[in-house]
Amino acid sequence: MAEEQTEAPAMSPEDMAAAQFQIQKLYCKDVSFELPNAPEIFQEQGQADVKMSLAQRVDDIGDNLHEIVLTVTVTASMGEKTAYLAEVAQAGIFLISGFNDQTKHAVMNTMCPNALFPYARRAISALVGEGGFPPLTLQPVNFEQLYAQRMQELAGQQGAGGNGQDDAGGVPAEFTTEN
Repeated sequence: MAEEQTEAPAMSPEDMAAAQFQIQKLYCKDVSFELPNAPEIFQEQGQADVKMSLAQRVDDIGDNLHEIVLTVTVTASMGEKTAYLAEVAQAGIFLISGFNDQTKHAVMNTMCPNALFPYARRAISALVGEGGFPPLTLQPVNFEQLYAQRMQELAGQQGAGGNGQDDAGGVPAEFTTEN
């Protein structure tokens, strides 16, 4: 079954005792806020259609240290016009050691974005509010579920003759939220 293939093999208690996951540093790597149709957009009536997309990049920086960058992009549209575009690249340096490859991959794609997302969400909310729009509350994201779905897709690609290679370990996703 595909589910069995996506689960990490069990680690022995000795291996788990040697495994380490530590946040070394959290920082905002890039921030962007655009109002391409200001000031006219403030005259528009109705509610904006808000879409959120996520992307992740993993860079090995040596000595079991990894820079994980979670990019959250929020685009709000009113009809054919873009009301605003907010993007935050929230990053962290994580010490990840003592895990087997499959478990390490899962940690980088679940635990790391779970640690980064609240900071990105807060930054997006502040940008939108300071941009003159009603408060935006982004809902929590289940990175474990996204990861499991992505691994099932990759397993399906391998079974269908695809190359099955993961692109830098990231878990891209797109969501639509209504506010």
